[in-house]
Amino acid sequence: MSLPVFDAVTLHEQPLHGGVACESEWMEGCAASGLAAAHLWQAPVGLVVPRRYTLLPGWAAARDAAAGELQVRSSGGGLVPQGPGVWNLSLVWRAPQGTPVDTTAVYLALCAELAAAFAPLGIAATPQPVTGSFCDGRFNLAVHGRKLVGTAQAWRRVAGRPVVLAHAVIVVDADPEVLTAQANAFEAALGTDTRYRADALTSVAIEAADPQVAPRALRAIAARFAQGFA
Repeated sequence: MSLPVFDAVTLHEQPLHGGVACESEWMEGCAASGLAAAHLWQAPVGLVVPRRYTLLPGWAAARDAAAGELQVRSSGGGLVPQGPGVWNLSLVWRAPQGTPVDTTAVYLALCAELAAAFAPLGIAATPQPVTGSFCDGRFNLAVHGRKLVGTAQAWRRVAGRPVVLAHAVIVVDADPEVLTAQANAFEAALGTDTRYRADALTSVAIEAADPQVAPRALRAIAARFAQGFA
């Protein structure tokens, strides 16, 4: 399948507080207007965690000790560090029906477009799980076995209309060791035995061998999903 055509990718130049809530707002706007929308954004330093984390015995202590913005999302998966150099791509569009249809095809299309965006930067990324990475899944994009992108998907009925959210978390020029330490510190505060490996993660800057690659990478991503930035 192919993803919808987006008029433009909205680039949020300043860190976006409450990005999880913003995604819900974008879905509501899409339900009302019928227009597909694409957003590229960074969050302040912090973490996004699945709701199941709030049920763990160590949640209250970990929440109170957390550095930065802590957001809870309704979907599954694992925790995801946020901050400078970690870019989120959020795509929303109306679905033909309310129940998920071929979610695998949506993931594969999202991965294919992102891989095509990275190709001109000299990066060959493929969908695969990466053991030891945070929020691991079948539809990571990885380079030489190291995670570069994580993906997620949600289908909701908003005001009676079915809307899809496809989301990617892209490590553009953040330090994999810093992100992994951030994730491990929160898991330790929760009292879990889960730990992640820094060598399971990479970045666009590392794979392109260009620490200043961020503007080129963002332009390449926007060009794959729309005609440019808004």
